[in-house]
Order: sequence, then C-alpha cells, then structure tokens
Amino acid sequence: MSFKDLHIISMKSFSRDMIDHVLNTAEMLEPIARDKAKSDILKGKVLGVMFFEPSTRTRMSFETAMMRLGGDVLSLGSVDASSIAKGETLADTIRVVDGYANAIVLRHNKEGAAQLASEFSSVPILNAGDGAGHHPTQTFLDLYTIRRESHLDGLKIALAGDLKYGRTVHSLCYALSLYGAEITLISPKELRLPAEIIEDLKSRNIKVTETESIEDAIEDIDVLYATRVQKERFPDPAEYRKVANSLLITPELLEKAKPELKVMHPLPRTNEIDPRVDNTKHACYFKQSFYGVPIRMALLALVMGALE
Repeated sequence: MSFKDLHIISMKSFSRDMIDHVLNTAEMLEPIARDKAKSDILKGKVLGVMFFEPSTRTRMSFETAMMRLGGDVLSLGSVDASSIAKGETLADTIRVVDGYANAIVLRHNKEGAAQLASEFSSVPILNAGDGAGHHPTQTFLDLYTIRRESHLDGLKIALAGDLKYGRTVHSLCYALSLYGAEITLISPKELRLPAEIIEDLKSRNIKVTETESIEDAIEDIDVLYATRVQKERFPDPAEYRKVANSLLITPELLEKAKPELKVMHPLPRTNEIDPRVDNTKHACYFKQSFYGVPIRMALLALVMGALE
C-alpha cells in the first residue's frame, strides 16, 4: 500500500484499510517519539510549514515529527512578514514553496484552501486545518489515541460541545463511521452537528443519538470527546455561560461513568473541563496531544515515500 506523493486533504479520501495502515505505522514509530530519539528515515528531506492561523500543538508536533525522522523544517513564519502581505496569492506561494520542500503542511482560515493548494503543488500537501472544513491529521491522532487507550471496534463515543463549527468533529465523524461506532451528539441546538453530516452517518447505518446533556450519556460511553464552545458565536454572554456550564465536565460527573471511560479534547480548552479532571484516570487529552507526534511521523514518512 503506497502513500507516496499522496495529498492528505480530507478523511473521505481514506478507506478503513488505509487508516489502519497509518495507525500501524505510527505504532511502529512511537518508540522514537516516546524516547525523544532521532532516526534518519527522512534525512535530507525538507518539510515546508505554512500556517495562516495560530497553532501550538499541530505546528509543533509536525515540526517535532519531521526532526525526529532526521529531516529539516522550513517555516513560512509570520504571514505579515511574507510576500502574502504584499498581495501574493496562495497559489503562487504554494508554487514557490513547492520548489524548496519535499512536502508542505498548510493551515488556512478559508475552507477549501488545502484542496486549492494541492492543485498547484507537485509535492504532497498535508491539510492542518482549513477554516471550518477538515483537519484530517487531527482525526488520525484521535483514532490512534482511541485505539491505544480504549478500542475502535464496538466503540460507544459521545461528542460534546461545538459540533457545528468544530472541524475536528466533522472529520472524526466520518472516520468513526468506518469502524461502526455508536455516536452520541451532545450540544445546544445552536451548535448541533450539521444535518447533512448526521444524514450521512445514518446512511452508513451508524446509530446516532442527540441530546443537550452530558449526564444523559455518561453512564454508557467508552469515550467522551469534548470540544471548546466558542464564546464568539454567542451575542448574549448570559446565553454563552448557560451553554458552557451545561457541558462542563467535572470529577463529580465522571463518578457516574465507566471506570475505563476516557475523556479526550483536541485542545486548547477553556472552561469545558474542570482542571481537577486532569488528575483522574479518565483524563486522556495530554496523551492525545503527544500521540500527534508519532501519527504525523507516520504520515510524513509515508507521503514522502520513506516507508511503504
């Protein structure tokens, strides 16, 4: 199974067998990341990093992954300090960086930017998030986290928070459908998962339940995947507080959960997870963040043809 020169734009490009191959490759490479060691798998290769939006985990884990594999990183840096500030188009910038790098990681605020970039690039484009669209490498690390810390087959998962605008959730839903997961959607009506995604899940014979309360689902699930409720979506601060408080995850709430329940979050978090949860056996979000390194090591090695 060859991934060489493959663009990583959307999870819909991947079959279950392809996803499993990436997860297996990440598991093989994880000891390098865990030991903070270095290999020479990508020695002599250069990764172009272009971020048009703020990022901590995605950017740093991609750069760490490339360096752990012995490669080099070439960063666009601040957009304001580049020719983009002079009006250069994304297509032209991609054409330029294409001449310097063996692969390009792109985060952009406009949905569809990664797909556009792939049409002008001769090297693989890895979508690190495009507006409210897709974030496939986050989905790969989420699946890897679930496999390492829980189980994918027969999974019962609840997705809580901003399901309307959260690109991590949109990509994850499709991927989970390939594993036959039972999905509970927890959000206020204003932030419910788009109807077309719900219909797509149901067309794949996925059991989907909707509720506005975590308490309704907490006793029966294996994974609780929380996302940040974006304050800027609410013109009324009081309404925001009401919604945010209704989705708060506390140690008291988790007393009702299965002992093996894992709480995940793509981070950054605001107030949706009580800090006291960090010290419980359920907290999995910092492990999840770490797993971004081996999964991105796997993707980089595969698309650059260093591993099959």
